[in-house]
Amino acid sequence: MSPLNTTVPPPYGITERKKQELDQLKQQVTDVQGTVDQYQAIVDSLTAKSNKLTSQLSAAEASKAQALSNKDLLDTMVNDAKDLQNNSEITFDAIVLADAKIKTVAEEIKTTINNLIYSAEVINKLANLVIRKKASNPLISDELVTMVTTAGTDANNAVALTLVALQSVFSAQATSLESEAAMALQLLQATKLYEFMIGEEVDGIQNNNIPSAETPTDPKTTYTIQSLLDYAYTVTSNMYDEALTASKDTINQLNDSQSKLSDAQVQLASLQAGLAAANAAALAS
Repeated sequence: MSPLNTTVPPPYGITERKKQELDQLKQQVTDVQGTVDQYQAIVDSLTAKSNKLTSQLSAAEASKAQALSNKDLLDTMVNDAKDLQNNSEITFDAIVLADAKIKTVAEEIKTTINNLIYSAEVINKLANLVIRKKASNPLISDELVTMVTTAGTDANNAVALTLVALQSVFSAQATSLESEAAMALQLLQATKLYEFMIGEEVDGIQNNNIPSAETPTDPKTTYTIQSLLDYAYTVTSNMYDEALTASKDTINQLNDSQSKLSDAQVQLASLQAGLAAANAAALAS
């Protein structure tokens, strides 16, 4: 019986194995470090972008608020212009009505004066007749003479006073006509101001100075103040919405990148600790 021939395989080199493990750990550390650096760069870039967008968002919000304030102020001005136009129209109509009444009064006073003049002439003729008859007929009483004389004087005074009243009416009529003309001009100007603001005609009179009420897109077209401010508010609102959306998207990206960076940093720290422990074990062997 031949002796058993057992061959013992040569032991695997412990140093080479540890070196291989260390190399693998180092490579992992290097790879994760690259990932950490990449995420850190992304986080830094997104942070800068977020800060810039935050500033732009604040500016857009301020512009939107200002545009809204301007729009509200113009709405108030339009209402005030409408009130001015209405009040001017009411006052103008009242002046026209007053002028018509003054004309009526003037006609009535003129008729009264004509009647008074006729009555005064009749009374004066009667008084002269009575006085002449008194001279030839003493039986006519002095009381009658006094009465017809007084009546003639009163009639003449009534005519004079009525003429003064008529002159006052004519003065009032002249003042009324001046007021009517001034009020007509004010009404026209108030109406045109209101039409200019709203871009529409309200009195049926063609106004070539009324700007277009459409959305301002043609630089050669004149637009209403209201349409311009409405358009400005729309533009600033859109800019704010876009800035808000961009800011939210960037913040979401930043949060996601920070989370990934944190995970990569934790992984790197773990690998670095494992590499340090492996190096220590290798030195101790």
